[in-house]
Amino acid sequence: MDDRLERMIRQQLRKAGRQFEEAKRAYAEGRTDPDEENAGAELYDLPTDEGGRARVVCRRHAERRSVTVDAEGRPDCFEPDHADCEGCAEDVRDGYVETW
Repeated sequence: MDDRLERMIRQQLRKAGRQFEEAKRAYAEGRTDPDEENAGAELYDLPTDEGGRARVVCRRHAERRSVTVDAEGRPDCFEPDHADCEGCAEDVRDGYVETW
């Protein structure tokens, strides 16, 4: 292969690799950026209603709810030190929360 052609191909491959890494880093930063109030719904890939609120089934009251979820995976109805609420938040973070 001609040296110029080989050098050009290597340069293009390096450029593509840098662009890929930059895009991957930007995607990761965008997925973990908790700027908005309901960042958890997108971060934890929860189904949402028309208002953008996560649709979850409350473990404590066994009912369907549309709630905002913060970046730590806590729904807005979360009560600290309540076993069902703690379990619900853990399930959201682990991806096993019941949704509708």
